[in-house]
Amino acid sequence: MKHNEIIKSRIFVFSAIVIFLFCYKVASGQMENKTISAPKNLRLEAADDQTQKTSPKVQPVVPVGAMEKRATRSEPPTDSYGGLNTPGRPEEPRIDYVVMSERAKPKMDTRSIWTRLKSKISSPKSDNDIIWYDDFNGAAVKYAESKGGLDDKESFGGGGKSMIALYKKGDHGEGDRKVFFGDTPTYQGDAVRTGEKFDEIYWRVYVKHPFGWTGGGPDKLSRAISFHASDWSQAIIAHVWTVGEALTLDPVSGISGSNAVTKGYNNFDNFKWLGNRPVSEFKISSAKEAGWWVSVESRAKLNTPGKKDGINQLWIDGRLATERRNLDWRGSYTAHGINAVFLETWWNNGSPVNQRRWYDEFVISTKPIGPAVCPRNPEVVKTPYRGPGEQAGWELEITDNPNGNGYVWKSVLLKSPRLVRVDTQNGEFSGALNGQAQLAPGTMYFSRVRQQSQEGTWSDWSHWHQAFLTEKEMDEKKR
Repeated sequence: MKHNEIIKSRIFVFSAIVIFLFCYKVASGQMENKTISAPKNLRLEAADDQTQKTSPKVQPVVPVGAMEKRATRSEPPTDSYGGLNTPGRPEEPRIDYVVMSERAKPKMDTRSIWTRLKSKISSPKSDNDIIWYDDFNGAAVKYAESKGGLDDKESFGGGGKSMIALYKKGDHGEGDRKVFFGDTPTYQGDAVRTGEKFDEIYWRVYVKHPFGWTGGGPDKLSRAISFHASDWSQAIIAHVWTVGEALTLDPVSGISGSNAVTKGYNNFDNFKWLGNRPVSEFKISSAKEAGWWVSVESRAKLNTPGKKDGINQLWIDGRLATERRNLDWRGSYTAHGINAVFLETWWNNGSPVNQRRWYDEFVISTKPIGPAVCPRNPEVVKTPYRGPGEQAGWELEITDNPNGNGYVWKSVLLKSPRLVRVDTQNGEFSGALNGQAQLAPGTMYFSRVRQQSQEGTWSDWSHWHQAFLTEKEMDEKKR
């Protein structure tokens, strides 16, 4: 009996050990599987990053009736310029960008007036008011002068490229684009729309600063010029410059009576400065406004010869930011019109650190341009979450009032990391659009957004920003 009991006891102990080892191995395997499979979002973001590099900037256009069935764009990745976990309350977010309508993008015809008259018809795919357009995607557009590279990880609308304005610590900046057109006396072989004279133009570019941007703004952003001689002598200049963190206009005349008096480029001794105040209230180069694409549009209208009725205006994010009126830009001089626009990066005192910012969607036109044009069910992308822990959700509102008095669409609590489509599945139309399924055609809208942490803490609402236009009905009929 004792021998049998000893055997049974040993069998029991052995069985217990086997069971223990089996359970330990299963538990370990589950833990290993959990360790491998837990970062599901990271795998999705990595896949989306590949999509960002290869997909076009805008999804293929589909009929309006099919929009409700279309899958939403891939979530944009959170890259090194994006999210940050910080203690306390979530940071106040912004709308990074909206997705443009491919059909509503500007189309340019760079041919001379003589070639277009000879052909008797305009290019069927061009807009006669568009002098220049570059989205920095696809085949490179030929500039008379061009410095600096492109970034395929940042673009307005996602999935494309943008121009890099690169700043090394202490350096003045690298990156510029120079466009010559009309009656320019310099770079005539590289000019577009030759044989024409332009007394009024608009030019627009989107600008983005990364999170962590510091030092205020580089002094030079852009300028429109009337060159009057092949040695780059300037009759008029419409500067868009930085003052601290804000933007300003600084128009200049190189005319005396009916004569251009400047000799060579930046002949300061013969410049007549027409006033650089007030500056914009919006601080485009501040840390608070970093991380999202901001539309900057300028206008230069030469005065009627002999009168003081010239105009210089600046719009930031769809709003008039500052202007100069009653300008005597050219006296009674009429030999040349506006014939060049430069995108610039120059920082007078040099950048305090190594950093970069980006330019995109560069347009020169004879008519007002405005912000990006989107479908009536636009796709909107928020800046990456920055705050304690993880993001629990976010909310978006859309208004047609630049002062934000009421909204026409409000989202539900959104669980997607960054992207939402403005439709009846993700929110509700109200006010003038109560009962509708789309935004109104040919209308300017503004957005505001807030985000929530996992602990349930909400950020402040952003101010109303990221202006965009919806397609006109005739654009929709082209679909």
